[in-house]
Amino acid sequence: MNINLIPLELPHDEKRPIVIAGPCSAESEVQVMETAKQLYYKGCSIFRAGVWKPRTKPGCFEGCGKEALPWLKKVREETGMQVAIEVATPEHVDLALAHHIDILWIGARTTANPFAVQALADAMKGIEVPVLVKNPVNPDLELWIGAFERLARANVRRLGAIHRGFSSYENKLYRNAPMWQIPIELRRRMPDLPILCDPSHMGGKRDLIAPISQQALDMGFDGLFVESHYKPDTALSDSGQQITPAILSYILSQLTVRSKTWGNGGLGELRSQIDEVDTQLIELLAKRMKICREVGEFKRKRGVPVYQTKRYGEMMDKREINGQLNGLRKDFITHIFSLIHEESVSEQIQIVNQK
Repeated sequence: MNINLIPLELPHDEKRPIVIAGPCSAESEVQVMETAKQLYYKGCSIFRAGVWKPRTKPGCFEGCGKEALPWLKKVREETGMQVAIEVATPEHVDLALAHHIDILWIGARTTANPFAVQALADAMKGIEVPVLVKNPVNPDLELWIGAFERLARANVRRLGAIHRGFSSYENKLYRNAPMWQIPIELRRRMPDLPILCDPSHMGGKRDLIAPISQQALDMGFDGLFVESHYKPDTALSDSGQQITPAILSYILSQLTVRSKTWGNGGLGELRSQIDEVDTQLIELLAKRMKICREVGEFKRKRGVPVYQTKRYGEMMDKREINGQLNGLRKDFITHIFSLIHEESVSEQIQIVNQK
């Protein structure tokens, strides 16, 4: 489905990207107002706060609910900042619109549920308020795009994406694995869609916010969606990933923002060289698969099993060594040749099973 988007035009300083910042949860009027004022004095124009907090387990702080909405109205009145909240049900949407909330976002758990997204789309039908959609919990690009399509069908056109990483069972550096290739593919398929990065949820730790933010900007993201609390150690939710407005301001001052208006210069020639090399790679892969099919025919005639564990191990060892000798990372070579081997096995299985 082709989506005709209306530009979001979110307020931001030309010297730095779009920044939407504020506490994970709106905990009290004092906490909301103090955090908002500190962010405002540090140059932030959009304040975010969780009003309804979907928690993994019951018994945790789940937000103050509609009681917090007047606090956000006061933020707008006293600072002029726009305010943003998460909505997860049609009732949330109705209350947010009734309190003139400027920006809505849909959380990762909600994006993962097409029924919930459709209910929100029905409640938002035709609204002018910008709607940002976080990626689903699991790495499913089609599910993410499907959420945008449901909103577009409801004539919600001021859309943006928030990349907050994807859940994984394994122990890892990040709270949610970045899997940058997924938002990159989202941008390829929806080039007009603004994409923000949520380094707070992605990293899960304060000291990862700066490097993740820089990486996101290096990859052409349009802005950041950051959790900031005036007393983060006392936060009632996700205290370990929140930073003070002063630290956020310092991080933003150290970020390098890549220009999107530069001319190509000599880049066109370099890209032509890449295109030529990629063509050669595809031709070589086709040649390799042709040989693999011949191997499959050999195995079929002699009743030899397709998968040879010893051969696979020897091949991967050689490829990894050869790759490192040529300045390529071991894990990159392992990933590439694992995919190539998987396709080779698939080709051979088709031939071996021919009658």
